[in-house]
Amino acid sequence: MSLRVEDLRVYYQTLEGEVKALDGVSFAIADGEIMGLAGESGCGKSTLAQSIVRLVPPMKLVGGVVELDGEKLPIDDFEAMNRHRMVGVSIVPQYAMSALNPTRKIGKLIKELLGARGISYRAKLPELENRLQLVGLPREVLDMYPIELSGGMKQRVVMVISTLLDPSLLIADEITSALDVSTQRAVAEMLVDFRDREIVKSMMVVTHDVSILYQIADSILIMYAGQPVESGPAEVITHAPRHPYTQLLVGSLPQVGVRYDEQPLSGIAGNPPGLIDPPSGCRFRPRCPFASERCESRPPLVEIGDGHSVACWKVMEEEDARV
Repeated sequence: MSLRVEDLRVYYQTLEGEVKALDGVSFAIADGEIMGLAGESGCGKSTLAQSIVRLVPPMKLVGGVVELDGEKLPIDDFEAMNRHRMVGVSIVPQYAMSALNPTRKIGKLIKELLGARGISYRAKLPELENRLQLVGLPREVLDMYPIELSGGMKQRVVMVISTLLDPSLLIADEITSALDVSTQRAVAEMLVDFRDREIVKSMMVVTHDVSILYQIADSILIMYAGQPVESGPAEVITHAPRHPYTQLLVGSLPQVGVRYDEQPLSGIAGNPPGLIDPPSGCRFRPRCPFASERCESRPPLVEIGDGHSVACWKVMEEEDARV
């Protein structure tokens, strides 16, 4: 097992109170697996991604355990996590195209980054050039400033930097959101190639776009308001979802060949709840078309099929009726 997260709770400290951004998140990613993490904005996706790599104020670890390759990660100790970053776990951050220092040429930036970890830039240069070639970039980008690169080129440079030390786990946080469709596909294919070449052992791809995950992910975890609501194989989540939220989320995706001036896109009524004082029980209850009194208590995440788990009382009742 590459990554194991158990009952992770991370809150944001604010003047108005604690924002329960992650409130009991558990999942695992196996060696060689690409897991997609999806949900609406504000569901806790990026908070989860950041927590595993760089948990800093106003984020606060309230509880839970994160293990990578059998070793507990000290995610609440910024200094202790230094030996794990880029080697054990690495991240391609959200807005990665803005992550490069505009005053540094790419080569100098990488040299300084490696030097901070006691690694010789000269010794690593041949591999660096190979990685650039792998993502379709010429060696000349090392002598260029970020402003001289297109958005897609910057994205690929950040991917090379994040994977240069062959991390066990790579977290890709919304890395296709600011790209055109053709570049999105190219970047997604590069992620799969990194896994297939064993540059990284496993991967978590964070996005609001389930269609991207269907193309590259082995499994998908759906989150809502800081909690997991459904997880399973990508094929199952995209074609046979069981949780009402997942069904509405997938149902809101545009379909090829459909004219939406004749058949408007469906959406999810209402808005995600505030997480300072979230709803009791199932957090999707105020927006769910199937909500009942039983939903006032939180449903557990229960396995209903091979690797397919759902947190929904209605689904559990349906499964009980089948037996």
